[in-house]
Amino acid sequence: MPPANGPSPLTKTAWVVFDCDGVLVDAVSSWRTLHDHFGTDNSENLQRFIRGEITDVEFMRLDIAKWKSIENPIHRDDLFRAYAGVQLMEGARELVLRLQEAGIFVAIVSAGVDLFVASIAAMLKVDDWIANGFEFNEDDTLSDEGVCRLHATGKGEIITKLLNMNNLQPEGCVSVGDSEMDLSMKIDGGHFIGFNPTRASSMEAFEKAGVPIVTGKNLLDIAPYLGV
Repeated sequence: MPPANGPSPLTKTAWVVFDCDGVLVDAVSSWRTLHDHFGTDNSENLQRFIRGEITDVEFMRLDIAKWKSIENPIHRDDLFRAYAGVQLMEGARELVLRLQEAGIFVAIVSAGVDLFVASIAAMLKVDDWIANGFEFNEDDTLSDEGVCRLHATGKGEIITKLLNMNNLQPEGCVSVGDSEMDLSMKIDGGHFIGFNPTRASSMEAFEKAGVPIVTGKNLLDIAPYLGV
């Protein structure tokens, strides 16, 4: 339970939806991890994407092209190896366990890479998850196209679908994200926590939205807001 002098719970929490990158795992982006692995830089395209100049699909296609300019073909196993050193965020395992012991539904809604998000979802035994990802050729090599299952600025649509599929109420929902794009996770009637914002633009967006902000890198620091 939260300490007496800590923040008050936002609601009677019934379900929590986490972003993955920068929230459940100590990595800015599962896409960025692949750029680090291949020695490529996507900072310019990232800014274009944040400004809305390119779509999710175009952004993924440009990323894949950069990697293939370094190594081609790229096998599925090559991608798995790139994530070998990525760690869970401090407190993530403990917080998710607390939520599960309290009977709270836990999901991951991420615009990150499905190969990686699936492993985190399995490790934490969450109730449901969704992420973007890749298409592979018959020989298990990476194709030129990504798979867009959700838009980075449209996560609320997916969360609303989860609500309806699991007979949950929006008032009991708390979403947790680390970037300005994650504010789309705040559905009508629900709540949002800004965790570990690494960009000034994210902090500014959270402050403007008036949501609680936790600036440390221990996910247990949001526990009082969740009432666990």
